[in-house]
Amino acid sequence: MRRAGIVAWNTFREAVRDRVLYNLVFFALLMIAGAVLVGQVSVGIESIVIVSMGLSAISVVGLLMAVFIGVGLVSKEMEKRTLYALLTKPIHRWEFLLGKFGGLLLTLTVNTAAMVAGLFAAMRYVQPALARADLVVFVAAYFIWLKLAIVVAVALLFSCFTTPLLAILFSAGVYITGVFTPQIRVIGRVTGNAALDALAVWLSYLLPNFADFNLIGTAAHRAAIPGTLVLHNTLYALVYCGILLVAASVIFSRRNLK
Repeated sequence: MRRAGIVAWNTFREAVRDRVLYNLVFFALLMIAGAVLVGQVSVGIESIVIVSMGLSAISVVGLLMAVFIGVGLVSKEMEKRTLYALLTKPIHRWEFLLGKFGGLLLTLTVNTAAMVAGLFAAMRYVQPALARADLVVFVAAYFIWLKLAIVVAVALLFSCFTTPLLAILFSAGVYITGVFTPQIRVIGRVTGNAALDALAVWLSYLLPNFADFNLIGTAAHRAAIPGTLVLHNTLYALVYCGILLVAASVIFSRRNLK
């Protein structure tokens, strides 16, 4: 774990030096500032508009980071030939993958925290004082972070056995499909085909269920989020990421890097 921690810290330092991250964060903060301007002309719903646009910007920017940087975690090291030198040292391949995952997750944590801080500053600008109900916005941002952790694990898995372009396409496809997981379960029931119904149910459990993590509308209207859902989503993300990382480690350990 210590070796994985070193890889994670170096990955974080390398990502922080990447100007693309700052551009994306700046874009998100700009979107939040734009939400404030839009909210000024939306009489009575300023806060709803700001929270909706702010959380959406955080989700989109975080998704771009997770997919594009996550796919490059392994392929970049191979292109630069630094992976071969690293694996000659006393470090296992699974420790390398775990470190890369942890480093990008730390990067996403710092960037998401910065964007959430900007969102709360915008909320404070249009509200005389923040109420306890506004904490639901923080919970929604936490759900976005959990979703991004799963996306990073998905991107890392695909990057272990395919090209960067295909890994990006596959990761984006999994994300889009995961958003509509509840609708997939309905397909078989609507068609009345038992085989299709069984396949749809199987796919709905295999693919990540991102629908439960999307509570932007709930947060915008300050509706309460059950504590059981917070616990469920946290455990779901931990288990799903764990399974993906184990699968990535098995595939990467058997890959011929010569």
